Amino acid sequence: MDDGNSWDNGDLGGFLEALAAWIDDADGWYGNVGRELPANGDWSFFARALRAATTYE
Repeated sequence: MDDGNSWDNGDLGGFLEALAAWIDDADGWYGNVGRELPANGDWSFFARALRAATTYE
């Protein structure tokens, strides 16, 4: 399991900014992988967003 020290966004502020940015851009990610953005979100979307926020810039 990764710890916060190995993340690009290791502090809370950076992580939350990256989380918000990834969610704003999520339609692009889904389009790039050939999937449809979940209309109402779901747990897999939330999990994907949390994971992406560890490295998203």
